[in-house]
Amino acid sequence: MSGLIPYLLFPGNAAEALELYRSVFSGELQTMSYADAGRHDGPGDAIAHGQLTGPVELAGADAGADDDAVQMSGMFLSLLGTADATTLTSWFDQLSAGGRVIDALQKRPWGDYDGTLVDRYGIRWLIGFQGE
Repeated sequence: MSGLIPYLLFPGNAAEALELYRSVFSGELQTMSYADAGRHDGPGDAIAHGQLTGPVELAGADAGADDDAVQMSGMFLSLLGTADATTLTSWFDQLSAGGRVIDALQKRPWGDYDGTLVDRYGIRWLIGFQGE
Protein backbone atom coordinates (compact mmCIF):
# COMPACT_ATOMS: atom_id res chain seq x y z
CA MET A 1 0.00 0.00 0.00
CA SER A 2 1.35 3.40 -0.92
CA GLY A 3 0.87 6.77 0.68
CA LEU A 4 -1.15 9.72 -0.51
CA ILE A 5 -1.02 10.23 -4.27
CA PRO A 6 -2.36 13.56 -5.56
CA TYR A 7 -4.94 13.21 -8.36
CA LEU A 8 -5.17 16.39 -10.42
CA LEU A 9 -7.93 17.25 -12.90
CA PHE A 10 -6.72 19.52 -15.70
CA PRO A 11 -8.77 21.76 -18.01
CA GLY A 12 -7.89 19.86 -21.21
CA ASN A 13 -4.09 19.83 -20.95
CA ALA A 14 -3.46 16.74 -18.80
CA ALA A 15 -1.24 15.05 -21.40
CA GLU A 16 1.04 18.09 -21.54
CA ALA A 17 1.10 18.56 -17.76
CA LEU A 18 1.74 14.90 -16.98
CA GLU A 19 4.54 14.80 -19.55
CA LEU A 20 6.16 17.84 -17.90
CA TYR A 21 6.03 16.07 -14.51
CA ARG A 22 7.53 12.92 -16.07
CA SER A 23 10.35 14.99 -17.56
CA VAL A 24 11.02 16.73 -14.22
CA PHE A 25 10.72 13.75 -11.86
CA SER A 26 11.55 10.90 -14.28
CA GLY A 27 9.73 7.66 -13.60
CA GLU A 28 7.14 5.95 -15.77
CA LEU A 29 3.99 7.60 -17.12
CA GLN A 30 0.99 5.57 -18.24
CA THR A 31 -2.06 7.21 -19.76
CA MET A 32 -5.46 6.11 -21.04
CA SER A 33 -7.64 8.22 -23.33
CA TYR A 34 -11.35 8.82 -22.94
CA ALA A 35 -11.90 6.63 -26.01
CA ASP A 36 -9.82 3.79 -24.53
CA ALA A 37 -11.79 4.06 -21.27
CA GLY A 38 -15.14 4.09 -23.06
CA ARG A 39 -15.93 7.59 -21.81
CA HIS A 40 -18.13 9.90 -23.87
CA ASP A 41 -18.15 13.00 -21.65
CA GLY A 42 -15.26 14.62 -23.47
CA PRO A 43 -13.05 14.35 -26.57
CA GLY A 44 -11.88 10.84 -27.35
CA ASP A 45 -8.22 11.87 -27.21
CA ALA A 46 -8.58 13.53 -23.77
CA ILE A 47 -6.79 11.82 -20.88
CA ALA A 48 -9.20 9.74 -18.78
CA HIS A 49 -6.43 8.61 -16.45
CA GLY A 50 -2.70 9.17 -16.20
CA GLN A 51 -0.35 7.86 -13.53
CA LEU A 52 3.28 8.80 -12.90
CA THR A 53 5.24 6.32 -10.83
CA GLY A 54 8.78 6.86 -9.63
CA PRO A 55 10.45 9.16 -7.12
CA VAL A 56 7.34 11.37 -7.16
CA GLU A 57 3.97 9.75 -7.74
CA LEU A 58 0.93 11.58 -8.96
CA ALA A 59 -2.09 10.96 -11.12
CA GLY A 60 -4.24 13.16 -13.28
CA ALA A 61 -6.79 13.43 -16.03
CA ASP A 62 -8.63 15.94 -18.15
CA ALA A 63 -11.68 17.15 -16.27
CA GLY A 64 -14.90 15.68 -17.60
CA ALA A 65 -17.98 17.70 -18.49
CA ASP A 66 -19.28 17.54 -14.89
CA ASP A 67 -15.87 17.93 -13.20
CA ASP A 68 -14.10 21.04 -12.03
CA ALA A 69 -10.46 21.46 -13.02
CA VAL A 70 -7.98 21.83 -10.16
CA GLN A 71 -7.84 25.21 -8.46
CA MET A 72 -5.25 25.29 -5.71
CA SER A 73 -5.84 27.67 -2.87
CA GLY A 74 -4.53 27.34 0.65
CA MET A 75 -2.31 24.33 -0.10
CA PHE A 76 0.88 23.14 -1.77
CA LEU A 77 2.15 19.77 -2.95
CA SER A 78 5.11 19.34 -0.61
CA LEU A 79 8.42 17.78 -1.63
CA LEU A 80 10.30 18.52 1.57
CA GLY A 81 13.28 16.19 1.91
CA THR A 82 12.06 13.75 -0.74
CA ALA A 83 15.42 13.74 -2.55
CA ASP A 84 18.94 15.15 -2.20
CA ALA A 85 19.55 18.91 -2.31
CA THR A 86 20.82 18.92 -5.92
CA THR A 87 17.78 17.02 -7.18
CA LEU A 88 15.30 19.17 -5.24
CA THR A 89 16.97 22.36 -6.49
CA SER A 90 16.70 21.08 -10.07
CA TRP A 91 13.02 20.20 -9.56
CA PHE A 92 12.36 23.70 -8.20
CA ASP A 93 14.04 25.30 -11.22
CA GLN A 94 12.27 23.08 -13.75
CA LEU A 95 8.82 23.47 -12.21
CA SER A 96 9.16 27.23 -11.93
CA ALA A 97 10.02 27.60 -15.65
CA GLY A 98 6.95 29.15 -17.24
CA GLY A 99 5.33 29.48 -13.84
CA ARG A 100 5.80 31.86 -10.94
CA VAL A 101 8.15 31.73 -7.96
CA ILE A 102 6.25 32.75 -4.83
CA ASP A 103 9.21 32.51 -2.46
CA ALA A 104 12.68 31.66 -3.81
CA LEU A 105 14.42 28.48 -2.72
CA GLN A 106 16.68 29.81 0.03
CA LYS A 107 18.29 29.12 3.38
CA ARG A 108 15.95 29.78 6.28
CA PRO A 109 16.89 31.08 9.77
CA TRP A 110 16.62 27.55 11.20
CA GLY A 111 19.19 26.25 8.68
CA ASP A 112 16.97 24.38 6.21
CA TYR A 113 16.24 25.43 2.64
CA ASP A 114 12.82 25.77 1.05
CA GLY A 115 10.88 27.70 -1.52
CA THR A 116 7.44 27.84 -3.08
CA LEU A 117 6.22 28.18 -6.63
CA VAL A 118 3.22 27.84 -8.89
CA ASP A 119 4.00 25.85 -12.03
CA ARG A 120 2.66 26.71 -15.48
CA TYR A 121 -0.44 24.56 -14.81
CA GLY A 122 -1.40 26.37 -11.61
CA ILE A 123 -0.11 23.65 -9.27
CA ARG A 124 1.51 25.03 -6.10
CA TRP A 125 4.69 23.33 -4.85
CA LEU A 126 6.69 23.59 -1.59
CA ILE A 127 10.20 22.21 -2.14
CA GLY A 128 12.99 22.02 0.38
CA PHE A 129 15.76 20.11 2.11
CA GLN A 130 17.75 20.15 5.33
CA GLY A 131 20.84 22.31 5.59
CA GLU A 132 24.24 20.75 6.04
